[in-house]
Amino acid sequence: MMPDSRSAPGERHVFVYGTLRGGGSNDIARLAQVARLAPPVRVADASIAGTLYDLGAYPGALLGGAGRVRGEVYRITPALEARLDVLEEVAADDSGEYRKREVVVEADGRRWSCLVYEIHPDRLAGRAAIASGDWFSR
Repeated sequence: MMPDSRSAPGERHVFVYGTLRGGGSNDIARLAQVARLAPPVRVADASIAGTLYDLGAYPGALLGGAGRVRGEVYRITPALEARLDVLEEVAADDSGEYRKREVVVEADGRRWSCLVYEIHPDRLAGRAAIASGDWFSR
């Protein structure tokens, strides 16, 4: 059994797999800086079960299955989480572009309960899967 990695009160973890990754066009650290929010803390490189799809300027992941989606785990504040919800167009009724989910991510002998933004399946018509599961290696 791996130890759980716990956040400080008011902090959560997020798994990012596309443009929010370090160096991406929406780099999460830069996004926080521009919004004048506390910076996220990168805690691990990781992967989750899922399939990554190419949506043009950004990817979308569907959770589950035999594939793996590569990404990064960050510790974030509630204010940054709220900013991510806006960026990912999350809707309370799950009708938005992305749906906010929670998954357990394991890396480096540790485990985190992480938010992940899963693409709405309706957005995938005619879109190709990224076989590598890595947005930066497509």
